[in-house]
Amino acid sequence: MEAMVPYLLALLFFPLSLSFIFFLRKRDSNGKKLPPGTPGWPLLGENMEFAFLGPQKFIKDRMEKYSPEVFRTSIMGEKMAFFCGAQGNKFLFSSENKLLTSWWPQSMKKALLFPEFVESSLKEVSALKRSFLHDILKPEALKQYIPVMDAMAREHLDENWVPSGVVKVFPLSKKYTFDLACRLFMSLVDPEEIKRLADPFTLVTNGMFSMPIDLPGTAYNRAIKGGKLVRDELMRIITQRRKELMENQETEGRDLLSKMLLVTDEAGKSMSEMEISNNIIGMLVASFETTSSAVTSVLKYLAELPHVYDEVYKEQMAIAKSKGAEELLTWEDIEKMKYSWNAARESLRLTPPAQGSFRETVTDFTYAGFTIPKGWKTFWSVHSTHKNPKYFSDPEKFDPSRFEGSGPAPFTFVPFGGGPRMCPGKEYARLEVLVFMHNVVKRFKLEKDIPDEKIVFHASPVPTHGLPVRLLPHGN
Repeated sequence: MEAMVPYLLALLFFPLSLSFIFFLRKRDSNGKKLPPGTPGWPLLGENMEFAFLGPQKFIKDRMEKYSPEVFRTSIMGEKMAFFCGAQGNKFLFSSENKLLTSWWPQSMKKALLFPEFVESSLKEVSALKRSFLHDILKPEALKQYIPVMDAMAREHLDENWVPSGVVKVFPLSKKYTFDLACRLFMSLVDPEEIKRLADPFTLVTNGMFSMPIDLPGTAYNRAIKGGKLVRDELMRIITQRRKELMENQETEGRDLLSKMLLVTDEAGKSMSEMEISNNIIGMLVASFETTSSAVTSVLKYLAELPHVYDEVYKEQMAIAKSKGAEELLTWEDIEKMKYSWNAARESLRLTPPAQGSFRETVTDFTYAGFTIPKGWKTFWSVHSTHKNPKYFSDPEKFDPSRFEGSGPAPFTFVPFGGGPRMCPGKEYARLEVLVFMHNVVKRFKLEKDIPDEKIVFHASPVPTHGLPVRLLPHGN
């Protein structure tokens, strides 16, 4: 029995020592008052809790337990402050480049970007690149994409949906959005060439938010290998395109890639191949993961809610009947899709494809009476407002009318973020979702094959079985 005493004392002392460490941590940074919360377990932090609970419940529980304004935690090995509510969103969005700078988790940086280029590309985004990306993604520039989106949606449905009675929406949405991005951004049409990018991209997106443990068999290790294949393929494509532009003496780009190769700053300097590659990777990630998740969520609700589907169908058929059978959609047609876009936005509120975004503090600052120390990471999340009854009455109810008139209060509906770093692809995503909705409802009614299918969270919300739906042609 006496031999057990040291072990019993150790078991007693261990949690007490952890409590003492946590107490000291609460008053670190020269005794300044930190946000309430816990750093979780040593080394592990609260990664396990975040993974098991999912982002929505994790954030809701801590808002109730610690503070509805800001709480602290440790995720991915970083001290982190989660900002909550509309005021938290507003504060972070308006503090960009003053108190905060961009920050990506190590797993994303190493898997996606050129490692030797990471810090300069993320810390110092030139005005040239930022303004250029916003210019090419403005509505005026995107109008030319609509007929291509429509033609490709028709082709995609003919090849992948029409021959089947039941289809899995999520993997097919990923295929459509990635194929479309390759066509619009780089003029890639060869299925084998697209596959050389799409297959490793799957590895990257599956592992880019994983624990950065680079051991064989881990999601992070596979993401790194996939990222290298993606970068190698993109560098090959970029080098070949630059050669073609020089040989043909082209001055006007036919797609995003050519425009990036041709643009110069005031000193006549062009973007490097690495800069171009990293920007295209960012665009492809959005197209591959978040946009396909948005399309999937929209179709999920249309399959679940016949009354919503009927209103969307009525609106889309009015547009279809005003055009010839082979006539492609235009910007004017998109602007008529009022109810459809309200329904799409409501699906983005209930099942947002992106969970939020990280920042890094560049100086100590105070928020809600708490000090956020320099070097800490911050996170804003859609989950502190999208289903919060303070901002949306009966928040679990699907109600497109929330977006009529002036719509939700500012900083409460944030699927695309806000402030200087609001997602530049917001309008691109809107067009892609609406064009796909138009083509699907014009051809089919949808019926879920697994009525109670669960949604799990990876980089985006994912239906566990890929959302199989039964296709019911109109008239049946």
